[in-house]
Amino acid sequence: MIKLSANSRMHPPTRMNAAPLSNSSTQRLLPVLIVLHQESSTPGRVGNALRALGHPLDIRRPRFGDCLPGTLSDHAGAVIFGGPMSANDPDEFVCREIDWISVPLREQRPFLGICLGAQMLARQLGARVAPHPEGRAQIGYYPIRPTAAGLEVCPHWPDHVYHWHREGFELPSGAELLAEGSDFPVEAFQLDHAFGLQFHPDVTYAMMHRWTTRGDARLELLGARPRHYHFADRAVHDVSERAWLKQFIEGWLTRVPFSVMSEAAE
Repeated sequence: MIKLSANSRMHPPTRMNAAPLSNSSTQRLLPVLIVLHQESSTPGRVGNALRALGHPLDIRRPRFGDCLPGTLSDHAGAVIFGGPMSANDPDEFVCREIDWISVPLREQRPFLGICLGAQMLARQLGARVAPHPEGRAQIGYYPIRPTAAGLEVCPHWPDHVYHWHREGFELPSGAELLAEGSDFPVEAFQLDHAFGLQFHPDVTYAMMHRWTTRGDARLELLGARPRHYHFADRAVHDVSERAWLKQFIEGWLTRVPFSVMSEAAE
């Protein structure tokens, strides 16, 4: 089991219902930067939730030559999604994405890492990313437990969420643990405006079919759920996971950079 370090909180968790930067219904909303890792990848339900809020999607695939912006001043936030690669891989695009995460951290813009994206965030913050010591994987639905800090951020968490990974990460120094698991203790964490989720609330029904078909070899890994359980469990847990995602995304995008709050107080 990956060891959690005992870290103090840098900032208290903020419930995700802060006022947006502008209430103007006529103002065009800024796009959200979307970073994907395969030619066939889509932002799934996260993309659907962002579009429903009125945000255009600026989709980029650095693995295939797309650049990443030097500032997020023209974006409402950024999301780095999952992929079959590891945050420990030496590939140039992997290292470039990890380095780039310093941009939203420095500018205090909303950042969300999902699975591989969360592992990249952990690496950027100096935490270790590693396979389970017993070689276990999480492929399918597994239980999570929100912490008191997690309930402050978002009060209604699902008790099971969808996973597709065989590496986990330590809690970065200064970060707040929002949800924990069993085989992989860190399921969600927050550091200021940046959030990392080990699980996959982005997966649609079509994506689940595609992953369990094209990635069927992963279903043989130790700890992975058989394919039919993915769909049976989805029928039980998907409603609560979808409702949580909607609430989470709405609150995540309304987080105001500290610099803006400081200016407003002057």
